[in-house]
Amino acid sequence: MIEKVFITSNNTATFVCPQCGNVTTADVSKYATTDKKITVKCNCSCGHRFSVVLEKRRQYRKSTDLPGMYFYRLPNGEMDKGIMRVVDVSSTGLKLKLNVPRNFEVGEMLRVEFHLDDKRRTFIEKRVIIRNVTQTLVGTAFALNEGDDPNLGFYLMS
Repeated sequence: MIEKVFITSNNTATFVCPQCGNVTTADVSKYATTDKKITVKCNCSCGHRFSVVLEKRRQYRKSTDLPGMYFYRLPNGEMDKGIMRVVDVSSTGLKLKLNVPRNFEVGEMLRVEFHLDDKRRTFIEKRVIIRNVTQTLVGTAFALNEGDDPNLGFYLMS
């Protein structure tokens, strides 16, 4: 599996050799403005060769597979709900996979409920704003004052 390496705000990336653990930070500013997927081949001083993908996201995203429910207020005021899976978590939002496609619009709000897969099975309930929709995948951002959650912060670090 090819590892992801994040480009920092000062256009550097830190590479860690999977063989020996050697850490190298390099200037990657020549890749920072491109919109294409960037795979870099690295040669460690131990002789190991490996590839990494440079990721330009501002926030780390943790891949997950957490079952949950979403709640959506219909135009007539009634609440609708559905089954979803949280497929990734970041400090700014969630990516959801719905069990059926929905006609959500960018900017609409959902309430989501799910349990983390940590030791305590921490219950999370958040309001999120829809940022993009592709079939059953829904990218969201936490609503105002919803992102500052120490439980999610600890979860992202684990």
